[in-house]
Amino acid sequence: MAPGGTEHLERAGEEHALWEGRTRVFLQPVAAPSILGLFGLAGALMMVGAWQAGWYGNAATPLVVFPFVLTFGGLAQFLSGMWSYRARDGLATAMHGMWGAFWLAWGLLFLVAALGALPLTQIPLIGAASSSFAFWFVVLTVITALGAVAALGQNLGLAATLAVLAVASGFTAAGFFAGATWAQRIGGWLFVISSVIALYTAAAMMFENSFGRTVLPLGRHRAAAHVPGSRDYRPLEYRYGQPGVKIGQ
Repeated sequence: MAPGGTEHLERAGEEHALWEGRTRVFLQPVAAPSILGLFGLAGALMMVGAWQAGWYGNAATPLVVFPFVLTFGGLAQFLSGMWSYRARDGLATAMHGMWGAFWLAWGLLFLVAALGALPLTQIPLIGAASSSFAFWFVVLTVITALGAVAALGQNLGLAATLAVLAVASGFTAAGFFAGATWAQRIGGWLFVISSVIALYTAAAMMFENSFGRTVLPLGRHRAAAHVPGSRDYRPLEYRYGQPGVKIGQ
């Protein structure tokens, strides 16, 4: 080896030793943001889906429920998506961030209508066609379907939530494109079903976090995850080179 190469290696080794001696690792545990995100999603889906399915309310109902949807479904879920960055969960970041933004937009739409700044003819109504509002759900359908496929790598509870949610968004989009009440009603029913699955998934994650073991199975790939009372987590993530840091949720 040339003399210059030897000097370069020695200098690199000295710099490495210098930084290694000064480096400190601070571990900051992060609770699973999806617990909050899924509860927020479940609450908003239940209220909007039940109204869309025709179980209660009338055309003016969104003007009453939008504050709940805006804060509980929108703000809480959007914050959950941003906190998912710290948990290094790309799927949760995408899904909670996207649906949180949607609920914020949904709430703001009816807030503007409640303030009288939007003509009543522009408010989306069940049974009426609204191609502009339908395109909201086209985007949601495509991205949520991709998220459902990605969720298969985590657990079946989340995958089922997103799969039903994608189908519900598809029916809702078709209903608002054609002004077909039946399609909008089916979309509402499916929103409620997705809400129930999201509620179960969030509860399972919360119980596991509280009790330190599986209480409600989520359909993870590891066999231990299906046995109530088992411990299905690794306290030290050595394979990522970051001992003590849990990757994902």
